[in-house]
Amino acid sequence: MVAIPHNLDAVLEKAWRLTDRTPGFLGESEARFLGLLAACVPAHGTIVEIGSFKGKSTVMLASVATHYGLGPVVAIDPHTAPAVTDAKIVPGSSTFEEFVSALRAALVEEGVEIHRAYSREAAKGWNRPIRLLWIDGDHTYQGAGEDFELFSPYLSNGAVVAMHDALHAYEGPIRVFVENILRSDNFGPAGFVQSVAWGQYRPNDGTAFREDREKLAGRAGRLLPFLADGRRLSGLTKIGYKLARARVPRGPISAAAWSSTVSP
Repeated sequence: MVAIPHNLDAVLEKAWRLTDRTPGFLGESEARFLGLLAACVPAHGTIVEIGSFKGKSTVMLASVATHYGLGPVVAIDPHTAPAVTDAKIVPGSSTFEEFVSALRAALVEEGVEIHRAYSREAAKGWNRPIRLLWIDGDHTYQGAGEDFELFSPYLSNGAVVAMHDALHAYEGPIRVFVENILRSDNFGPAGFVQSVAWGQYRPNDGTAFREDREKLAGRAGRLLPFLADGRRLSGLTKIGYKLARARVPRGPISAAAWSSTVSP
């Protein structure tokens, strides 16, 4: 089994208290799972976050990474508006000051390497291995796909890709997850925790997990026609989407259960 770090429950509890005070759209189960990944992914390299917004997921990742001495979290976000995931942000405004303030309030500023840039700009010259790739930026299919294509070549063996809002009404995260992870033998174990989709990079033995991935792809793939071309859900289409989504397993997972799932 993958080793679970000492005192993980207490570390996640402290990190969640800091995270809960930070504005954003990450639920508690999602945040705790993200912290679990930061602590437990059995791979070497950097934690990379694409899409920081006001710092909610950054605080969780950096709190855990700092505690266990895992190096700085690389946070990539231009902090510009408008944003597809939050239409309330005033065009032309910026979330950068709120982001930095959140890091300072949580005392994790020194544990974050800030890249105030679009992912395609940050990817230029990138050469570091990645152990956890957290994609929560542009939720269009083109945007999420570009984020995956730019940074997935640097995944270490055993690394995890996690994508936010894969079970919300955005085409990008769920389509990239189904097409690039669930249908790829480069990946092994995979699943959902609430709206976070995750898959472990296992290029050497991914075929051993093909049946489980295909089963999950069958359920998750039923969502794709409802969201094709960025269409908005309404009426009977929205009901159909929710019924299809209800068939996708997405409950919380304990550290022990997750460790068992990703063990070689």
